[in-house]
Amino acid sequence: MKSDIDHPRHYNVGGIEAVTIIEDWKLNFSLGNVIKYVLRAPYKGETEADLRKALWYLQREIDRVRTEKGGERT
Repeated sequence: MKSDIDHPRHYNVGGIEAVTIIEDWKLNFSLGNVIKYVLRAPYKGETEADLRKALWYLQREIDRVRTEKGGERT
């Protein structure tokens, strides 16, 4: 049971966990979620839903960057 919480299979394909990538690259919450959802999409059984979630977080990050640069949100 503990491995399902600490190291779920859908986050640990190929020997590198999503959290390791996110922390090593010092990604913020939105970009971390993009990575998480893209990496797990083919392995969790909810591929389209996970890709849509990744897209939502990516758009949120794009909007944040655009706003910081003084542009308009989409």
